[in-house]
Amino acid sequence: MDRLFAASEKEIRDAYTTDVYFERTRKILNSSGSDGDVWAEFTLGSIPNKWPWAVLCGTEELLRLMEGMNVDIFGVPEGTIFRSRSPKGIRVPLMNIHGRYTEFGEMETAMLGVLCHPSGVATAAARVRCAAKDKKVMAFGNRRMHPAISGVLDRSAYIGGCDDVASKMGADIIGREAAGTVPHALMLMMGSDEAAFRAFDEIIEKSVPRIMLIDTFSDEREASINACKMIKDLKGVRLDTPSSRRGSLKEIIQEVRWELDSKGYRSVDIIASGGLDENSIRELMGSGVSGFGVGTSISNAPTLDISMDLVCKDGSSISKKGKFGGRKYTYRCPTCLSMDVSLSDKADMMCSCGTVMELIEVPLMRAGKRMHRRAPAEIREYVMAQLKQLGEL
Repeated sequence: MDRLFAASEKEIRDAYTTDVYFERTRKILNSSGSDGDVWAEFTLGSIPNKWPWAVLCGTEELLRLMEGMNVDIFGVPEGTIFRSRSPKGIRVPLMNIHGRYTEFGEMETAMLGVLCHPSGVATAAARVRCAAKDKKVMAFGNRRMHPAISGVLDRSAYIGGCDDVASKMGADIIGREAAGTVPHALMLMMGSDEAAFRAFDEIIEKSVPRIMLIDTFSDEREASINACKMIKDLKGVRLDTPSSRRGSLKEIIQEVRWELDSKGYRSVDIIASGGLDENSIRELMGSGVSGFGVGTSISNAPTLDISMDLVCKDGSSISKKGKFGGRKYTYRCPTCLSMDVSLSDKADMMCSCGTVMELIEVPLMRAGKRMHRRAPAEIREYVMAQLKQLGEL
């Protein structure tokens, strides 16, 4: 049987997936004796979509990738909400790596890969979280991306602010149960909403919340009441009405909410899904909706174009055009979360808001040994606390 096109972990660690010019660089440096002790920094020039901030995600996987290599890594903690540049326009270092270049240079492709896409996903999820406020958000985006990265997608979406994820792999990674109801395929196979509702309730373990998908065949109001009558412990109903039949989703939700309330089913939630993003979620707020299933707009989030650049070799400052040389340290204001950069780790830096800035980078790895580890739930709490501090939640 032919293998799938996804790289194995061994192939990634062996640099089989790297851009070939890094392999050629290693060969040249080793043959010419030009290798050296270097510092490289990870920075972002600008945040996509003119978003004012982004969420750093993927650090844990980068550390797992680099563990055992003779390198030192320092960086801002995973989950840090950051702005890409200081008030003076200097790129803010998110991470610094130190060692002989040939020890780690060939891993640049992989290191950037485990940061760029996950950070984009976490940022999009955080923006959805802000739009949804205290409403429940579930990540449903795995079907839009290659299945090999479903765990990465779910972990990143959870860290950014989603409450639950859909895949069992993602759920295992974040330490939660996978969430989800049933697809339209069940209703179609069973022949009616009622048959599907009954089978779900009879067969699926009681620990799974009873949330019925109500828009396969019938009018949403009618189907929602039928579900309430049939399922004793109904938790909620889900609307996934396609755009060709939808009209105003907000008005449909309002009608269903009115019908449920008027019939005495005030405790039954309404979950909306299907092509939602931060903007459409804002429009649905106040309609009576209880939560959202969000897919493509999170999983297909714009990638953060983080780059890795050499800034110091054998103790001397170096840089390519357009970048600033020298080992730099990242500071952040504990009050307004503004960030700045210094060439010293003992700088006395004052924020424009009048607060003394603090050094935010922490040691992540020394000589290939891990120095820092946090669970996904802890990282997510860190993100939520920062969003509240910024007034986004």
